[in-house]
Amino acid sequence: MSDTQKQQPLSLGGVVVATALPYYEDAAAPAGLAVDYDKYADHCRWLVENGCRGVGPNGSLGEYSSLTDAERRKVAQTAKEAVGDAGVVVVGVHGVGSHQARHWAEIAAEDGADGLLCLPPTMYRANRGEVLAHFEAVASVGLPVMIYNNPIDTKVDLTPDLVAEIARIENVVAVKEFSGDVRRVLEIKEQAPGLEIISGADDVVLESLLMGATGWFAGFPNVFPAESARLYELATAGKLEEARALYEPLVAAFRWDSRTEFVQAIKLGMEQVGRYGGPCRPPRGALTARMREQVEADMARAIAALEAGSAR
Repeated sequence: MSDTQKQQPLSLGGVVVATALPYYEDAAAPAGLAVDYDKYADHCRWLVENGCRGVGPNGSLGEYSSLTDAERRKVAQTAKEAVGDAGVVVVGVHGVGSHQARHWAEIAAEDGADGLLCLPPTMYRANRGEVLAHFEAVASVGLPVMIYNNPIDTKVDLTPDLVAEIARIENVVAVKEFSGDVRRVLEIKEQAPGLEIISGADDVVLESLLMGATGWFAGFPNVFPAESARLYELATAGKLEEARALYEPLVAAFRWDSRTEFVQAIKLGMEQVGRYGGPCRPPRGALTARMREQVEADMARAIAALEAGSAR
């Protein structure tokens, strides 16, 4: 088979939701909280049924670092079983080193994942060569890989020139850009023209899509899946005025996606729209009273605007 006849790697674009993870109280479980796999499966199905392209288990929003190894694998398996062929499942395979990340990539491949999301080495400020070696190890498993730039948490910045170098690794197909700097969308397009650029921060998603991003690996679609899918459609179709009208009332809530307490905020937002959010495992604690009040107020404005829009 010639190079031109080879099958193109699966696109990881569209709205893929970094899924929140529900727990129930169980004294025998870590921190007294056991993963509720039934609720999680229902949530994954609900997201896809409401227009999202797929789900992303075991991301930061899914509290992967607070899970046992057995739980982490079962979460990804549950997402795949729940979604089936109706959507894509992009599994987080983050690890301290390349051997851990590759291990989770191999497990994800065994369990039928469609693609992988991977941070640089966590808990270690890797240099350029170490970052390249990390992604080479993960990509060698053979699944499409979305690299994840989150310099806030990892202290490793995948700058556009470094992204371009990583993009030359076989099976690296996309970058989730979470620096918050929308200027990078065009920089990456210029330096790595074949790479999909995925917006990672909810509060700059419209700006990123208008600059040419082709996907949104998202947090608040856990709360607003249908509206998020609609926003993506409007933005990628160039319907700016309609997109802005939908986006602007949501941005105050979306800003919580870029804050330390994003998991707690999104779970509270889910509760406000009638979904189950529930508690988080340590190290995440409950929101302070002041933060809870602000999340509730930001969400209330978003919900009221959406209800007013649907009534027109």
